[in-house]
Order: sequence, then structure tokens, then C-alpha cells
Amino acid sequence: MNAEELRSKTPDQLREALLSLKKESFNLRFQKATGQLENTSRMRSVRRDAARVKTILNQVAADAAAK
Repeated sequence: MNAEELRSKTPDQLREALLSLKKESFNLRFQKATGQLENTSRMRSVRRDAARVKTILNQVAADAAAK
């Protein structure tokens, strides 16, 4: 998921994406705790994708407030 893809989405779609990323992060944490997690790098990419979505949401909110 890159920033250009995210900028083309609506705020509602971004919130949905953030919610799904948070759910995935939760599931990955449980898998790690139980020793079932195979791809540990996925945790890092999910965390960064969530941060990327939050950044774009904040930018959209700031643009809307400025207008």
C-alpha cells in the first residue's frame, strides 16, 4: 500500500482500511504470542501501513479545515 493509492481514496475508505489494519495487527500479535506467526515482517509492514493511513487522514482533515 503506497501513499498515492491512499490519496485517491475517500476518508470513509481510509477509515475502513485503518480498521482492517488494526484487526490484522491484533491477530498478528495473538499469533506471535502463541508461537504460530511465521512471517514476522508482516507485523512491521502492517504497523507502517496503519501509520501511513493515519497520516493521509490527518492531511485530508487539515486540507478540509483550511478551506
